[in-house]
Amino acid sequence: MAYRENSKTYLITGGSGFLGINLVRYLLARGQRVRSLDAIPFDYPEKDKIEWLAGDVRDKAAVDKAMKGIDIVVHCAAALPLYSKEDILSTEVDGTRNVLESAKNNNVDRFIHISSTAVYGIPDHHPIYENDKLVGVGPYGEAKIKAEELCLAARKNGMCVSIIRPKSFVGPERLGVFALFYDWAKNGHNFPMIGNGKNRYQLLDVEDLCEAIYLCSTKPKESVNDTFNVGAKEFTTMKEDYQAVLDEAGFGKKIIGFPAAPMIWTLRFLELLKLSPLYKWVYETAAKDSFVSIEKAEKKLDWHPKYSNKQALLRNYKWYLKNLYKFEGKSGVSHRVPWKQGILKLAKFFF
Repeated sequence: MAYRENSKTYLITGGSGFLGINLVRYLLARGQRVRSLDAIPFDYPEKDKIEWLAGDVRDKAAVDKAMKGIDIVVHCAAALPLYSKEDILSTEVDGTRNVLESAKNNNVDRFIHISSTAVYGIPDHHPIYENDKLVGVGPYGEAKIKAEELCLAARKNGMCVSIIRPKSFVGPERLGVFALFYDWAKNGHNFPMIGNGKNRYQLLDVEDLCEAIYLCSTKPKESVNDTFNVGAKEFTTMKEDYQAVLDEAGFGKKIIGFPAAPMIWTLRFLELLKLSPLYKWVYETAAKDSFVSIEKAEKKLDWHPKYSNKQALLRNYKWYLKNLYKFEGKSGVSHRVPWKQGILKLAKFFF
């Protein structure tokens, strides 16, 4: 592998995940050295081009081993909302503490923490700015806030810590809840939407997120030692953006809106019975506006997202169709595999 003369060594926690593999590819394309730490094996074609270690961020010894000789940490590891409350809190909070402390002890030059716009809860105004109130929804949102507090403390203690709050991001390798939508699209079904679909819900392409991360690792420290929202610059309504995928599928199907309140109550009940993969953050916010200001990242990082919501969704859908044979019949709770549709698999036959 040819590295650039001024290349850095990056540690990506959660390197086997959806963001992890996209970031690995992004950094390799720019001549950087990469090490991955993840409890899940790194089983991508690039495994011979990086150093990958099996380990959990909650294991201090594994983190310390991975941190040796590292210039820049990109902390992506997280337990997603379908995990247990205990796993979410221990991974997001205890894991972040371990990685920060090890980075400090090993004189790592920069630390980039991947947070979430879930820290804002369900706001009463838009766009949302970085200094708006943080009110997490559910264990995941609450844990992300606590992890950010650890990052702020490390920043006060002299570390250069960038906090990135991305909107829901899609692109190659992204499955999870989006696989449910893509499955309905490819099989020629209409798709139900919570509410009338006229709300504006900002997404983000994973390539644009990788660009923001890279800028935080290369721009002057006085610019990046801060907190940044990142999301698509161009987006319309939920109904219009998602309709682009149904149009691409070519069956003449439509996004069909339903009154939000009864759908939300139904999904709450189904979640309680463990019959639906949709969790509170998804169904409680799906009918509401949800978009952040990206002015700060544009100004301080000179970051300019390339993809609109529609382009990001279509890029992900085309990847899904091309790679369907790899994951058909598989399921799990990460973004790397489709989520079990549960009773929703039966519901699609009514659409």
